[in-house]
Amino acid sequence: MLKRQNPKEDDMNGMKGEMGTIIGKGTKIDGTVTIEGPTRIDGTVMGKLESSDSVTVGPTGVVKAAEIKARTIIVGGKVDGNLVATEKVELQAKCEVVGDISSKSLLVEHGAVFHGSSKMKNMTGGAPQSSAPGSELPKADKK
Repeated sequence: MLKRQNPKEDDMNGMKGEMGTIIGKGTKIDGTVTIEGPTRIDGTVMGKLESSDSVTVGPTGVVKAAEIKARTIIVGGKVDGNLVATEKVELQAKCEVVGDISSKSLLVEHGAVFHGSSKMKNMTGGAPQSSAPGSELPKADKK
């Protein structure tokens, strides 16, 4: 029986053992990419990227996109563009993201670089969600 040498790598690629689509290191794609199923990017994508499942930008991956849309987005490399996830966005320690993020859940590891704004909301069209009960700022008194 074969064993994975680095079981933590499955968590990094967001695929949980499924192969999915892999855009390998040294591969360059320019245009709109629409993919069914989990996707890992270790090469370069320039354009719009949409997936029905997870998109993982590996440590060598570079995405310069108008937008990445997926159920889950995990970034370990570089992204210049907006991220829209129906479930979660994870920014890993050595990643660089320039763009806005919209998702139900956002995880930013220590060391990640993120320049943009984030909106955490129910992606089914609901109102933005507060991160904690009572976290609203008090209104200033008018004098």
